Amino acid sequence: MTESRAVDEAQAAGSDQARADRAWLAQRARAAGLAPTLTVVAGTAAGWGVIPQAGLLAWLVHAVTVEGSGLAEVGGLLGLLFLVVLFRSGAVAVQEWSAAETAYRVHRHARERIYDRLLGLGPAGLGGRATGALATALLEQVAALGPFAARYRPQMVLTVIVPVAILITVLMLDWLAALLLLFAAPLIPAFMAIVGMGAEAVSRSQHEALARLGGYFLDRLQGLDLLRHLGRAENEATTLAAVGEDYRRRTMAVLRVAFLSSAVLEFFSSVAIAMVAVYIGMGLLGFVTFGPAPELTLFTGLFVLLLAPEFFQPLRQLAQHYHDRAAALGAAAELRPLDQTPSPMPAGGTKVPPPQPPHLVLERVSLRGDGEQPILAGIDLDIAPGEAILLTGPSGSGKTSLLEVLAGFRDVDAGVLRINGDPLSELDLDAWQQRLAWLAQTPYLFPGRIIDNLAPNGSMPPDAAASALDRAGATAFVQQRPEQLETRLGERGQGLSGGEGQRLALARALLRGAPLMLVDEPTASLDPETAEQVSQALQAEHQRGATVIIASHAGDLFPWVQRTIRLRHGRLVGAPDD
Repeated sequence: MTESRAVDEAQAAGSDQARADRAWLAQRARAAGLAPTLTVVAGTAAGWGVIPQAGLLAWLVHAVTVEGSGLAEVGGLLGLLFLVVLFRSGAVAVQEWSAAETAYRVHRHARERIYDRLLGLGPAGLGGRATGALATALLEQVAALGPFAARYRPQMVLTVIVPVAILITVLMLDWLAALLLLFAAPLIPAFMAIVGMGAEAVSRSQHEALARLGGYFLDRLQGLDLLRHLGRAENEATTLAAVGEDYRRRTMAVLRVAFLSSAVLEFFSSVAIAMVAVYIGMGLLGFVTFGPAPELTLFTGLFVLLLAPEFFQPLRQLAQHYHDRAAALGAAAELRPLDQTPSPMPAGGTKVPPPQPPHLVLERVSLRGDGEQPILAGIDLDIAPGEAILLTGPSGSGKTSLLEVLAGFRDVDAGVLRINGDPLSELDLDAWQQRLAWLAQTPYLFPGRIIDNLAPNGSMPPDAAASALDRAGATAFVQQRPEQLETRLGERGQGLSGGEGQRLALARALLRGAPLMLVDEPTASLDPETAEQVSQALQAEHQRGATVIIASHAGDLFPWVQRTIRLRHGRLVGAPDD
């Protein structure tokens, strides 16, 4: 009984998730504006245009073979037929253009939305996510949304509008032929729906495997040096091959379902067209004498026979695009949770903080973690403008989390952070973060020139760059390179040692000249001489008037700080409730 209830709950949860994925996908498709409507209008014009085209062609054959008309008599018909073909070609061209525009708009909107969401998550929100999976989401999975909006959704409308018009035309010509078409039409979407249930599941599984493969490959590529050092490169290559083979099998499963759906549609449509052809042939030969068969002529028979394949053509195209729907739903299952992940950063307000060093006050600030132990618990702290503070404590005591709260990267679960007397929730968060310089424990360096990493937002005076590099102790290793500031770095600062990358990131922070500096383990990868240079650079920032807050295990490197605050288990050591 318990297992049955668990299965029912799992099925209900899966159904709710699928419903939410479809709603999210429909919202992304609406970003295309009127372009899908133009696709439907042009597709309708092209679909309806087949009716006069088939009628003119049937009448032309009838006039030449039955009535014996010459070229002079059928010249007008040929001209009209040419105009109809030209009209349909133009409608198809407009349909293709508007479909491409729809896909472009959906891709652009979705990528901008997901990218903005990633920015909104901040360093704290992105800390546990694989870079490869995020890159796959922005590139591969977003690319699956465009065909759904550009081809599948408009084709759903065309699958109703065009066959109905053709069916009405056939009904006026021969009601028995129309009955044969009407009998076969419902079977195709019914079997497509059955096949589509499997297509959605295997496509969702494929996108999950693609995200895992992207993250796995990028992580191993970034750690290739370590894998070679440990002698694990060959083993990881074997594992990567197995992961790739698993993705290949999943892709082939998707293709098998896609081919199956097309085969089902082709089978039923071919049988229906064959039945109509047999009826018309037997009727023209006089072997069928009931219903409207005795009234069949070459014109009406050929007209109906030409329209029969066109009746199923929108359904064929829908089957071709049905895989786009399954792929989009699989992508939505990965993208929707990412898009709807709440940001750990505070919402912020509209008040702009002043440019002077801030007065920071934490009142009973608490921050919950994933486990039972809180990250921060009841922190009361008053930091005066221009004060230099050292945060110490064992690993996991909450030093980095406290810096993230001060930077606005994480919102507190209880208590309040006040900046110059105003709660952080009332301040413009972007403006607040522009007032501070942040140096993470593992700073990120962009692929590109050293000068680009110093000033990602634009150019800077050469004197300022030289001064920042000198204060950070980075001048020597930059000048040792032939191209100096023009030296190009690889992904995550490849080409620099860990200590060199740390000093380059410190120089970037110093260039900001911010009134508040938040620094996390700035000397962790440095030799004693360079660590002393870094300490002196931070002391110079403090002497300039900036508030400097440093989290470090090496407290003896910063004797110039005015106050040392010790943390343990998320609490201030020496606090009343410690």
